[in-house]
Amino acid sequence: MTEPERAERERRAGFACASLVLFIWSGFILVSRAGATGVLTGWDLAALRHAVAFAVLAPFAAGGSLAAVPWAQAVALALFAGLGFPLCAYAGFSLAPAAHGAVLLPGALPFATALVARLWLGERVGRERALSLGLVAVGIACLAGVGFLDTPGAWRGDLLFLAGTTSWAVFTLLVRRWGVTAIEATVAVGTVSAPLYLPVWSLFLPSRITQASVGEIAFQGAYQGGLAMVIASLLYTRALVALGPVRLGFFTAVVPALAAVAAWPILGEALGPSAMLGALLVTAGMLHGVLRGSGPGPERVDAPTPRT
Repeated sequence: MTEPERAERERRAGFACASLVLFIWSGFILVSRAGATGVLTGWDLAALRHAVAFAVLAPFAAGGSLAAVPWAQAVALALFAGLGFPLCAYAGFSLAPAAHGAVLLPGALPFATALVARLWLGERVGRERALSLGLVAVGIACLAGVGFLDTPGAWRGDLLFLAGTTSWAVFTLLVRRWGVTAIEATVAVGTVSAPLYLPVWSLFLPSRITQASVGEIAFQGAYQGGLAMVIASLLYTRALVALGPVRLGFFTAVVPALAAVAAWPILGEALGPSAMLGALLVTAGMLHGVLRGSGPGPERVDAPTPRT
């Protein structure tokens, strides 16, 4: 196989993995919205997320999947992706409406990634990428709607959402910079985060897990820990290796639009004209950013070639 053929196959694999991540993350928003009316607290959801992921991934860690990853790097990945992102998100949901998180958590990721890449790696934002970011920004504003700022005190939760998104952006750049593979990054986040979080949750954080039904615990645990953390993390990191952090960030910007469209038939949340326009603009910005805004291949990040 020639080098161009290998690059094209890698590109297609990245697009396929990123597309699957879109659907899992969109489902995560819908599941979390539905779970907001249930018994479990956000801290309980985080506990289920980490407990299930640890149970699934611990055998891989024991089998040597982290042998090539320095301990300090594994801890750093877990702190940003396993703790920083979800804990900021769940804390944000306690201070701001779920719709704010649905818009800001995935929607702000391309901006956070571009900002961190600029400040940390000195990577400039070219004209094509700036146009893509502009389209996404206008689309996100349309999705948010005119009432986005009406909730008193919600700005505190919004800042936490943005902090969580920035934490995930740092994780993506660390994975790229250190050349960590998809399985290594996923196992590091899943197995290191649980021992750090679960004792704190059991001793200090508010919980209603004993009041929840077995069905609710099983469903949220399977989605939050199995799909959203294990499967989506594997797919996301594999797409990151193939496409690069900035290009992949444009994919995630479509999650609010996709979730808003899916919420219409599933949750009965009607999509107004402004939200429809926002969905179209975000999609257009994503397509432009993926196909033109990042050049013909993955971004050049100051990093070693990821191990395969």
